[in-house]
Amino acid sequence: MAGNHLVLVISALLVLFSLAFASVSAEGYVPTPTVEKKVDVVVEGMVYCQSCKYLGSWSLSEAKPLSSAKVSVICNNGKDQINYYKAFSTNENGYFYAQLEGFKMNSCIWEHPLQSCHVRLVSSPLENCSLISNINNGMYGAPLRFEKKKLVGSNYEAAIYAAGPLAFRPTDCTPEVSNNLRCQLVLILDDIEFCFSAAFCSFYKILVQLFVPCTLS
Repeated sequence: MAGNHLVLVISALLVLFSLAFASVSAEGYVPTPTVEKKVDVVVEGMVYCQSCKYLGSWSLSEAKPLSSAKVSVICNNGKDQINYYKAFSTNENGYFYAQLEGFKMNSCIWEHPLQSCHVRLVSSPLENCSLISNINNGMYGAPLRFEKKKLVGSNYEAAIYAAGPLAFRPTDCTPEVSNNLRCQLVLILDDIEFCFSAAFCSFYKILVQLFVPCTLS
């Protein structure tokens, strides 16, 4: 009888001890917070100063990268209303990396960056190369393109889109004398001995300049 009583007491003590241990463990447990994955939209591109040699075209041959130039990223919603705007500057290599902080990518296809966002030129740091050109639609809005470029981390992901390249054009592109036909004729007409009539030479110069283009260099 005494033995059974002892067994019951020991069993009760074990149950109480187990409950107390479970309570302490529960109080000391701190759940690991769930870290929300951050997803960014980034737009990258280059800004140049176009060479006078290719003025009037979209060519960027011999163009120079433009540092500290400003571009803007503008996005519209499905109702064609602007819902995102931010300006960004290029680095010393003429490159801009526009991280669209606060941009919300909705499920609507018309509000996807490829459809809703574009890049425009804003300003140039150089007075002698500050005219906005429409190369790759930099004046009215260069569309984005996705080139399968992403940044992926444990809690971070960025989809990187490209735009441009864009370019400002020089404010003064004075043509230098070259060896083509027009320039040779103009030089000849500038000779006083040849120009027996000032009116004739002036008229002839105009005709030469209109119909025989001189190469910019």
